[in-house]
Amino acid sequence: MKLWILAVVAALMLVGASAQECQCDTVKWASCTGPPCQCTIPLTKDINQPLNCNALAPKCFLMKTEMLRRSKGQDTRTVGKPEEGFVDNDGIYNPECENDGKFKAKQCNNTEECWCVNSAGVRRTEKEGPNINCDKLVETFWIRLILEHAPLQGAVDKNLLKSALGDAIQARYKFDKSLVKEVEYDADAKKIQVDIKKDKNDTVIKLADMAYYMEREIKKTPMFVDQNKFAPMVGGQKLNFTNILVYYVDAEPPTFKMNRLAGGVIAAIVVVLLIVAAGLLLLFFWNRRNKKYRKTQQTEREMENK
Repeated sequence: MKLWILAVVAALMLVGASAQECQCDTVKWASCTGPPCQCTIPLTKDINQPLNCNALAPKCFLMKTEMLRRSKGQDTRTVGKPEEGFVDNDGIYNPECENDGKFKAKQCNNTEECWCVNSAGVRRTEKEGPNINCDKLVETFWIRLILEHAPLQGAVDKNLLKSALGDAIQARYKFDKSLVKEVEYDADAKKIQVDIKKDKNDTVIKLADMAYYMEREIKKTPMFVDQNKFAPMVGGQKLNFTNILVYYVDAEPPTFKMNRLAGGVIAAIVVVLLIVAAGLLLLFFWNRRNKKYRKTQQTEREMENK
């Protein structure tokens, strides 16, 4: 009888240990059950999305989960620009995702105002009505990161930065470090510029997922179960990043229109034009006055000669 009880206790302990091991290290908000271990995250109140926890979760799924958490009052988040690069000025929204986690080319955020996005989910057109034509999802093939770090005890060897950042990105985000193409460093500004590129025709490597994970953990808290932040070691010193700016460069240029400039920009242009017009008018009347004055002097001299 005692042996039977011991066997039951041992089995329960084994099941408990298996349950503890069943977690999704790449997404701290995931719920997992097993065995076999299966993990999901909620996209809506009715949809739980299965995850592959051996890879980063797609950015589109993460944004939907953040919007759902925000609706419930739960915690979410709070050097140079490349030519044709643009930043995400719209921030987080509730996106429409394909079954594989890709963003749908057309996004409306549950409104009648719609726009086209790139593969990173970042708006690349003006916002228009629901009939806007987004015929394809344009691929983001180049991401530029501007990383600002906390003060260091001594100088950082610039020659070690590229390999150190590449190794850290590969270890943390499971991305091939060969994608880190260029690294520039401004020691005085404490800023590091990192260019991460893939082939323009590549649709498998998800640069945006990696950038989203990094941006979130630098600005607030990591998406990983492991809450240690991205902090590479360079020459024995740890780089603690305090801010990050992400630029996106697509395989095709964005199509923002000049006739929809922000009100502040338009107002500034109008002021400049008014100043120029006023200057031209002043110059015109000044020249006219001088001509009239010279003509009067000439007439007076002619009268004196007579």
